[in-house]
Amino acid sequence: MQMHPVKLYPSKAMLPREEQLAWKIAGVAADKVAVQKDVQEMIINRIIDNASVAIASVNRKPVVSARQMALGHPRKGGATIFGVSNAKGFSPEWAAWANGTAVRELDFHDTFLAADYSHPGDNIPPILAVAQTMEKSGKDLIRGLATGYEIQIDLVRAICLHEHKVDHIAHLCPSAAAGIGALLGLKQETIYQAVQQALQVSVTFRQSRKGEISSWKAFAPAHAGKLAIEAADRAMRGEGAPSPIYEGEDSVIGWVLSGRTKADQDGRAAAYEPVYYQVPLPSPGEPKRAIMDSYTKEHSAEYQSQALIDLAFRMREQIQDFDDIERITIHTSHHTHYVIGTGANDPQKMDPKASRETLDHSIMYIFAVALQDGRWHHVDSYAPKRAQRADTVRLWHKIETKEDPDWTRKYHSRDPNELAFGGRVEIVFKDGRRLVDELGIANAHPNGARPFGREQYVQKFRTLTEGIISTREANRFLEVVQDLARLPAGELHMLNVALPAGTLLEGKPGIF
Repeated sequence: MQMHPVKLYPSKAMLPREEQLAWKIAGVAADKVAVQKDVQEMIINRIIDNASVAIASVNRKPVVSARQMALGHPRKGGATIFGVSNAKGFSPEWAAWANGTAVRELDFHDTFLAADYSHPGDNIPPILAVAQTMEKSGKDLIRGLATGYEIQIDLVRAICLHEHKVDHIAHLCPSAAAGIGALLGLKQETIYQAVQQALQVSVTFRQSRKGEISSWKAFAPAHAGKLAIEAADRAMRGEGAPSPIYEGEDSVIGWVLSGRTKADQDGRAAAYEPVYYQVPLPSPGEPKRAIMDSYTKEHSAEYQSQALIDLAFRMREQIQDFDDIERITIHTSHHTHYVIGTGANDPQKMDPKASRETLDHSIMYIFAVALQDGRWHHVDSYAPKRAQRADTVRLWHKIETKEDPDWTRKYHSRDPNELAFGGRVEIVFKDGRRLVDELGIANAHPNGARPFGREQYVQKFRTLTEGIISTREANRFLEVVQDLARLPAGELHMLNVALPAGTLLEGKPGIF
């Protein structure tokens, strides 16, 4: 890996494109280095994972709305939409919109956490939609997805968006554009323009994950995927982009990220002095392996809750009566405390009538339910009746989080053997007894007690799709996807998963 320093330059500096981050990203995408076997197998795992959660959410309201919009854009030989017959094609940007929403709705697919946050599996819907439309092969798709994962994860390692209240799709849109460029074998110049356009149009705000969280949380990555396809299309037609989009005088870094912070503190002239970020990218000829550093979810909840759910299952075995509990303190990382914990100061996170999206971002609620039930279900655990149960509300409101510097350090560690996203839980009973336990790594994590392998991904697919699709359709999909590298050009529509006729819900009418 090579580290690429990123700083601001005034327009008069005429920064050469060879020194710009977007150009270097494009160079990685244009590098036709072979995808290693274990990376290919993990890509297959994540395609299975995405299909699992997409079908499980296929008739939930936001997914129905997104699908209805996409159905208004049919295209012969286009991309497929989850749930719809494989024989029907649609404009790729709208298929990516529908499929991206389905994948994201349950917050149940893969994750990578570092300087910022990401769900790198969000790259799959737009890259796959373009691959289907352009009649590419399984090998082409693998190359595109390896690139999308690589670029998003490398950006997430280095550039923090959330401290500036920018939503994490600002890394996803450029990575998807780069993945599309790799898929199609585009020249570096074209990918460079697509990446810059993608960033320019995808800077949105973290209010989508604050307060009363709405369905936009599911739509946001789908929106980024749609924008990435449109950016790549424009670049392929020879259109340019704002440049340099990362380092320029009026760039994203200059007026939204750390350059803006520096200018506000010390004046605009001072903003040109520091190196703000060191972005790691593969050297020429170096395999793209970033997907191997990401991890999926066993439980349908924010990733920082995964280890804490497992810990709740373990601790409940030592509790006779939950009403005996006086208080529960979760000592955890800065992110967990301030985003999904009491440090967020969001009253909605303690509200029994809050939306599913909000409950998913309340570790207090999640820990209470996991402690009481000893199980986690992507629907039942969030049901209004479950959330409003009196004994649950009593327990839930006894829980608080506190930032622990050691857990924050582990959260940001560059050492994979130290990296941890869990916490230490202290339960104090009314009689003064204390129960203390900790867990840093979720059981399903590659370093966890029960790491996910192909068997677990397949089981997750069968569990989440049972009763929604036929056994025959499940078997067909699993057979095709596990032979992805040998799938010929023009056959990628076979990676879709269709529901039996008449079982897809229809949404409210709109413009499309």
